[in-house]
Amino acid sequence: MSPQATKNSPVPGVRKYPKNWRWGILFILPWLIGFCILQAYPLIMSLYYSFTDFSILSEGKWIGLDNYKRLFTKDKYFMKSLALTFKYALMAVPMKLIMALIVAMILNMKLKCINLFRTVYYLPSIMGGSVAISILWRFMFMKEGMINKFIGVFGIPSVNWLGDPDIALVTISLLVVWQFGSSMVLFLAGLKNVPTELYEAAEVDGANKWTKFWSITLPMLTPIVFFNLIMQIIHALQEFTSAFIITSGGPNHGTYLIGVKIYEDAFQNLKMGYASASSWVLFVAILIITLLVFRSSSAWVFYNDGGTD
Repeated sequence: MSPQATKNSPVPGVRKYPKNWRWGILFILPWLIGFCILQAYPLIMSLYYSFTDFSILSEGKWIGLDNYKRLFTKDKYFMKSLALTFKYALMAVPMKLIMALIVAMILNMKLKCINLFRTVYYLPSIMGGSVAISILWRFMFMKEGMINKFIGVFGIPSVNWLGDPDIALVTISLLVVWQFGSSMVLFLAGLKNVPTELYEAAEVDGANKWTKFWSITLPMLTPIVFFNLIMQIIHALQEFTSAFIITSGGPNHGTYLIGVKIYEDAFQNLKMGYASASSWVLFVAILIITLLVFRSSSAWVFYNDGGTD
């Protein structure tokens, strides 16, 4: 084969790159640099530090698995904080998805000023995770706060929203439920893509609204439910702001989520190596739960082509 033919015609088994591939690398270089410096490097170093007694004030020394052994055998708060985090996720994630789906179905109706309502309902997701909103939430649910004054109008006795360990966890989970806007937008997009022919055929067969929801709407939305479920589980298991700002992990460690514990170990007790070990245990837990959800998706996630995941 001549050199000219080799240059102009692709050789079987050899990938031919476009002439301007260097420009592509140049354009994504800022992202690559940011990823390596701000994500990949800290991730690798945290794994290394989890096997050391590293502190901000001193150079760490290699101690092997001692941090992990201490977490599961000597730290009385680690397993409790991990269990509370799972309990928090079990409460917050379903409530948030249900609320997002209900509001999406309402906003999918043909109503006046519907675009304004969609914007208003999305606003909590923009500012709901901020420190300022967490402080506002604390003042709303305090003993003499707005919520107790409101329910007092109806003769309902005041509730110790932030002073009771069992109720406090529910209270901070409500803040996450309030931020349903992003999930709601995805559900709304999914509802727009449900073929109207399916509803018309169901009406001909005499199906009511409840039957159409369970037989048509929900199955068609399962890919979006699956995506929202994965994202919200990951977010809930890493929750920090609400538990730290509203209750500081109290009362009686009733809202002492794993994110708060990692923060205290790292920046208050200055045990960076120990906090890194906790972070990696949380990472593995999130990874396992995510994989389990993926494995289960084949049984309940359906796509428009009639197949499953």
